[in-house]
Amino acid sequence: MRFLLLYATQKGQAKAIAEEIWEQAGARGLEADMHCISEMDKYNLETEKDPVVIVISTTGTGDPPDTARKFVKKIQDTTLPPDHFAHLQYGLLGLGDSEYTFFCNGGKTVDRRLQELGAQHFYDTGLADDCVGLELVVDPWIDGLWLALKEAFLLQKEKEGMSSVVNAVSSSLSAALHGVHELNLSSEVQNLKLEDEGVRNSDVLSQKLVDINLVASTRDTEPSLVHSIPSVSQSALNIPALPPEYIEVLGKNQTQGTTFEVPVTKAVQLTREDAIKTALLLELDIADTVFDYQPGDAFCVICPNNVNEVEELLQILGLSEKGEHFICVKVKQGTKKRGAARPQHIPERSTLKFILTWCLEIRAIPKKAFLRALVECTSDVGEKRRLQELCSRQGASDYTRFIRDSNVCLLDLLHAFPSCKPSLNLLIEHLPKLQARSYSVSSSNLYQPGKLWFVFNIVEFPACPARPVSRKGVCTGWLAELVAPLLHPNKNTLNTEGGSSSTEKISIFARPNNTFHLPADPSVPFMMVGPGTGISPFIGFLQHRQKLREEHADWEFGETWLFFGCRHQDRDYLFKDELRCFLENGTLTHLKVCFSRDFSTAEVAQPKYVQDIIRLYAKEVARVLLKERGYFYVCGDKKHMADGVSDAVVDILSMEMEADKLEAMKILATLREAKRYLQDVWS
Repeated sequence: MRFLLLYATQKGQAKAIAEEIWEQAGARGLEADMHCISEMDKYNLETEKDPVVIVISTTGTGDPPDTARKFVKKIQDTTLPPDHFAHLQYGLLGLGDSEYTFFCNGGKTVDRRLQELGAQHFYDTGLADDCVGLELVVDPWIDGLWLALKEAFLLQKEKEGMSSVVNAVSSSLSAALHGVHELNLSSEVQNLKLEDEGVRNSDVLSQKLVDINLVASTRDTEPSLVHSIPSVSQSALNIPALPPEYIEVLGKNQTQGTTFEVPVTKAVQLTREDAIKTALLLELDIADTVFDYQPGDAFCVICPNNVNEVEELLQILGLSEKGEHFICVKVKQGTKKRGAARPQHIPERSTLKFILTWCLEIRAIPKKAFLRALVECTSDVGEKRRLQELCSRQGASDYTRFIRDSNVCLLDLLHAFPSCKPSLNLLIEHLPKLQARSYSVSSSNLYQPGKLWFVFNIVEFPACPARPVSRKGVCTGWLAELVAPLLHPNKNTLNTEGGSSSTEKISIFARPNNTFHLPADPSVPFMMVGPGTGISPFIGFLQHRQKLREEHADWEFGETWLFFGCRHQDRDYLFKDELRCFLENGTLTHLKVCFSRDFSTAEVAQPKYVQDIIRLYAKEVARVLLKERGYFYVCGDKKHMADGVSDAVVDILSMEMEADKLEAMKILATLREAKRYLQDVWS
């Protein structure tokens, strides 16, 4: 029994889930014909008679992944008739993150369009949320897929008029499903030792029940990363199948688009030393490049992993002396992994240290498949059992609490489980590509040609029970160290020419933003909401507007509003002097600020957060958005700010229009669609 399995992935999640489905299908005697959705020469939905399963992720902007662009463009052809896919039956699993506005929009877009073209669901759509853990939806969705496929196959045979074979198909499918179920529960499987070679190479099961007596007794009453408590410690465990090995390690990383190596010409600490977060502004010299940007654009910085962490990892792996050795990375002959290929981000030949420094995200939160593979590299019985628990269904809440929510990385795990000694090929197989980090541009090329500013907080991951040492963000920690000799903790140096002779350079590439730009018509009013480093793109907006006002005295310019907030007026009020200048010369019409940690002696409670100030100017917000067709920009933290701002805007629209909340939400949705309510947010 064959079905078509398509995946569209951005960072590899959807592909990994599709591979899991492919492996489970094989164990059930089914043939999953698996392809990336971009490989349109290898499948044809127009003539596809078998059921189709689609796994599709969503980018941060809510679009389908890059690999699905061609496919989406094809199915969105408006000349296609409404019965174009009437023959098609499909099941779709969408991946997303509810931290972002357009949750699972990649999957929803494809799902909606297939429905419009007459395709039928043979199985309910699943929407998995990376914010709480994809597996909470993915695992049960895959479990239910097999029965739904069985019914789809039967329906398919009935349609083909082959009623004589329906019973035979039904009984064989039932036997396959029943057989796996029986095997899952059998005491023989329950007592299999995972290190037995037979199980290691087995593709029969996707979950295996493990001997519960492996665990060493513990008196701990509270669970932790390394200890469990009943019921987990006394459960038989459903753990994932061991992913087949496919990389063999024997004996400059490419990045997307054009990369520019540019000098850092200035670094300024925008916050006082006693501020809770440290914000830095860096100036890059792009004069000798063809790099171009608009205010509101983002760009990416290519950064390495922390040099000390790389050394520590080499030491644990027992490879300290071999860091500079050249190694060759190849696909293992005879691997059982479907479509195994050398990861594109790993050079075929390079030094071990280069791979760990520039290619692999060693700080990535380990996926359950990685934990499952680490079980095989762990010699201590108690540690082995705990790793099994953490990747099992029974240990799902422990995985979320002690690994996912604690931001645990591979190094933390290797410290917590000292008998775990993974091979280098395992790291290359399971650690994702080291991603370039994206930042908003904080300047205007019109205002200061050949210069690019950007602002960031130095990210801190404090020590916790699961992580004995505090760590800085991969990129922000590296940048802070890089520019330390240039740093001036003084806002007043912003407008002075830096006299430093620093020759530090960083590599960047463009990531243009198609929407988060100034209105094309300068007479249109706009409001900006940017607390903390969320103010970054708006400095670029205001620099650009100031230059336009100087160059075009005869133009009409709309009013500009900025809502800014920080903790303390005297510690982390970013760009305070610059904003005062913009206000004095008329570039900025209204500046409204709040300070969440400064205690006011005023009788009337002062607004703490930007969403509180916005409510104080309800009539103005409604006027700009509704009467004057203005723009509204929000930049900064999503969960704690952007959602609060959109709630405030909904309340304002509801109140000013005397409409119910649902109607106001629809109006806000219309403003988003019209690209007049725009967000540049992060979680």
